[in-house]
Amino acid sequence: MARSNRKIVPESRQMINQMKYEIAAEFGLPVATGTGLAGSADTEFAGELGAYGSGGSGAEWKYMTSRENGSVGGEITKRLVAEAQKQLLL
Repeated sequence: MARSNRKIVPESRQMINQMKYEIAAEFGLPVATGTGLAGSADTEFAGELGAYGSGGSGAEWKYMTSRENGSVGGEITKRLVAEAQKQLLL
């Protein structure tokens, strides 16, 4: 079975990307923000982020382990599922 990375809701890309960097900061992972180096105002925790990469290139993620990257992806999934469940209960 072929996998597809096609976004069902393309407009969600910005929100997911911001969530990725916020979660990385909460976990104390050293990555630059998606639009620049640490200190950018794009995310709430940007000041806590390290400056491994050159921001926006995605290169900063290659310095992290698979476990660290996976923990960010897993946390995004948990938060999105929790939000969907909350919306269903309303």
